[in-house]
Amino acid sequence: MSKPRFLVILFFYIFMFVFSIVRLFYWQVVKGSELSQTASMQHRKSSVIDASRGEIFARDGSWLVARGQVWNLIANPKKFAGDAKDVAEKIVEVISVDNPRLAEKKEKDSEVERIRELLERRNLYWVSLVPRINDVQKEAIEKLDIEGLDFEKEESRFYPEGSSSAHLLGFLGKDESGESVGYFGLEGYYDEMLSGRKGFLSQDADARGSPILFGGYQKLISLDGMDIVTTIDKYIQLVVEKKLNEGVQKYGARAATAIVANPKTGEIYAMASFPSFDPSRYYLFGDEYFINPAISQSFEPGSIFKVIVMASALDAKVVEPDTVCDICDGPLRIDKYFIKTWNNKYHPGSTMTQVIVNSDNVGMSFVGRRLGAERLYDYLQKFGFGVTTGIDLQGEFSPRLRGRNEWREIDVATASFGQGVAVTPIQMVKAVSIIANNGVSSRPHVVKKFKNDQWEYEVKTGDGERVISEKAASETVAMMVEAVKNGESKWTHTRGFKVAGKTGTAQIPIEGHYDEDKTIASFIGFAPYDDPKFIMLVTLREPQSSPWASETAAPLWYAIAKDLFLYFGIQPDVD
Repeated sequence: MSKPRFLVILFFYIFMFVFSIVRLFYWQVVKGSELSQTASMQHRKSSVIDASRGEIFARDGSWLVARGQVWNLIANPKKFAGDAKDVAEKIVEVISVDNPRLAEKKEKDSEVERIRELLERRNLYWVSLVPRINDVQKEAIEKLDIEGLDFEKEESRFYPEGSSSAHLLGFLGKDESGESVGYFGLEGYYDEMLSGRKGFLSQDADARGSPILFGGYQKLISLDGMDIVTTIDKYIQLVVEKKLNEGVQKYGARAATAIVANPKTGEIYAMASFPSFDPSRYYLFGDEYFINPAISQSFEPGSIFKVIVMASALDAKVVEPDTVCDICDGPLRIDKYFIKTWNNKYHPGSTMTQVIVNSDNVGMSFVGRRLGAERLYDYLQKFGFGVTTGIDLQGEFSPRLRGRNEWREIDVATASFGQGVAVTPIQMVKAVSIIANNGVSSRPHVVKKFKNDQWEYEVKTGDGERVISEKAASETVAMMVEAVKNGESKWTHTRGFKVAGKTGTAQIPIEGHYDEDKTIASFIGFAPYDDPKFIMLVTLREPQSSPWASETAAPLWYAIAKDLFLYFGIQPDVD
């Protein structure tokens, strides 16, 4: 062999050797971790272990929300060989039963076309055709015996009482990544606790997917969500919803809200608003239906606010029940404004009790003057206005309270009779509960305890704070009793029952002025007044039959209260 040829061969082998070393270094060192992970993935089988969502119970242990299941209808277009339009029509025929969204032919045709297009995507192995199919619909579609269709199971919520308590409960929906998430009400507020924690299983497997006996194995145990026992009384909730709905129809109101609570403990027995929605079919409703007006919408309370201002003045000792109003003989002028009574009737020499009985705006302006801007602001803060109550429902909102240094004389006067100040229904219930509970506050709450198979925890709300003296509370209660018996709504009073209450008719501010024809009618009261078993607020927005609370909200309050008297065993006395 010639020397030049030998050198060429030698260099070739040296080059191949060096090249092999470099490649081995690249694959084993530079790319080693990545390749090892890829290899591991090829023989490692991983799966998520689902956690069951907690259930929600009424105070008696019966279900408000139970675990359920729905099915997602899916298809493999590559396996599908039928007539896409014919199959789509059959599917829509099944899913359109009791489905308002598909009630019209136009909507049905649109849904048929959508499903047909999905079935004709022959290049796909998987498409989602229809989400959230129930067991009955699944069985009907299975009977069609169509190749290429299948179902994926999904945990859902079952509501034994239908749409009852919708605003309280919220609903279980999907986030942007497709994960189940609770929205609004209890579902939203306690989503993390109800959801629990998903588990994870990872183990080595052979080419057929069977576990390798001595292979790697990792498991994170799933934790099911906690069950919730609420303070909601199912009987009271159903009564309130039935009567409230009847009231909306009878008085032609645009909307209505009612709250029933225990003024001593803050437990919510019932909470309802109309219009409402069906939590099992939340996707058929607009977002505006999900807002809970009882905790998220503000309104000017009108005359029901007078008892708060009067209680504050009695506690500050700037008035007594028999203090005489010396400006109640006619309209009161403040700057360019005139304060008038609701019926343009005036009562010279009225006592503070008579001011409440007559719902006298001029008399309340007298009380506001005695109290003064700074003390009024301090008391409104103590009663809980300007901040959320802390109720355990997602979405609570609090309107802003005018700042300490922002109160003009006219602001004090109008606030004293419930105009120019905004509150939420739950804030009013909490505030008047202080009067009913001898001057001591309680935090509104809906959850009584959490539990699972091995453990339970009773919710502690803590001791309430004293807001006003027992004497001031007692004097205010006496005034509210007189208002019920002798005020503008006295005709609604059920004789013999110890009710303390107050009506309120507030004009709705629109574009900088108050609309005389559009009002919010309210009645708040508790019974028996000497040992309250319940407090209840009823509000009607824009009642058409009459703008006055004495002719709408008050009789509706008593229509509900009559059932509550029987339920709580409240007996009439001779008065």
